[in-house]
Amino acid sequence: MTDAQKAVLLRLDALGIDYETVEHAPAATIDLCKDIEKTLACPIPKNLFLTNAQHRDFYLLVMPGDKPFKTKYLSKQIGSSRLSFGTGEEMEALLGCSPGSASVFGVMNDKEKRITLLIDRDVLQNEALGFHPCLNTATVKIGTDDLINTLLPSLGVTPTLVDLKWETE
Repeated sequence: MTDAQKAVLLRLDALGIDYETVEHAPAATIDLCKDIEKTLACPIPKNLFLTNAQHRDFYLLVMPGDKPFKTKYLSKQIGSSRLSFGTGEEMEALLGCSPGSASVFGVMNDKEKRITLLIDRDVLQNEALGFHPCLNTATVKIGTDDLINTLLPSLGVTPTLVDLKWETE
């Protein structure tokens, strides 16, 4: 178990949050997470690390794994044009995660509060969610209510809720 993974579990324990952890082969894509979703009986959302053109504003978008992502729908809602994916180096520096391991737990490592957490409202319809603990060889199941009402407030993080479309056009 890595230090990053230990830090996630210690934080959850300290907050009295119930969770379930499963270790598995590296799962860097949503497609590779399908069996893990079955094991944990909860969805694993996409966690996209995004930035503006100047690489000054950074976002972590949590959205349903099967929902298509179109930057134009998100850009309009958050008032930021030309969103793209952040670099692996930026992700490591801000979230403490490598590409394929980004998750909401990474905001624990954002000491300077440079990342804006964006959550698609559709994700909140689930009773529980699965996230990598900053390493894609494990997944932690946590109650959605615990995430929104206990973990994030303990980190001083207030997510911005967005409504992304299901259309692919």
